[in-house]
Amino acid sequence: MTTLYLFGSAAPPVLGVAAVVEEAQRRGFDVCLGLTPTAARWLEPQVAGLERLTGHPVRSDYRLPGAADVWPRAEVILFAPVTFNSLNSWALGLTSTFVVGVCAEGTGKGIPLVAMPCVNEAYARHPALGRSVAELRALGVSVLYGEGGFQPNPPGERHEYPWQAALAEVERVAARRS
Repeated sequence: MTTLYLFGSAAPPVLGVAAVVEEAQRRGFDVCLGLTPTAARWLEPQVAGLERLTGHPVRSDYRLPGAADVWPRAEVILFAPVTFNSLNSWALGLTSTFVVGVCAEGTGKGIPLVAMPCVNEAYARHPALGRSVAELRALGVSVLYGEGGFQPNPPGERHEYPWQAALAEVERVAARRS
């Protein structure tokens, strides 16, 4: 079984992460769930159930120095939904949150990484987004943004988040590594 770190930040699709975990498990992944601090607050009532579902603690903080790692080693990482803030932080190497730090380190370790943003059209117009997507792609991250991935919606509107595309890409990059 391949170990998948599934990371999410505080965007509406994270609220349905349990179904994504179940689908990833059906596809043969051992899922470890990590969240930004805000996403962890959003999902606080679901954490115990998510831990039972995954069989691993849900993490949103770095472990203490000298503490044992409670997760198996990542073989592939999916960061979805990844917000404007988290995507830009990752591209700039600003690792103030656990999940961004693991992703930044993962590029250096050669772990296959997939990211799928969740931003509205207003954020998409900001030049930092395009620069960050390009930077992450240059680092070898498969960023599903634009055709075939996430496409921004007008502020206040919600469209279906393309989780199936993200999981298909995780399977593709994981198989390529094998």
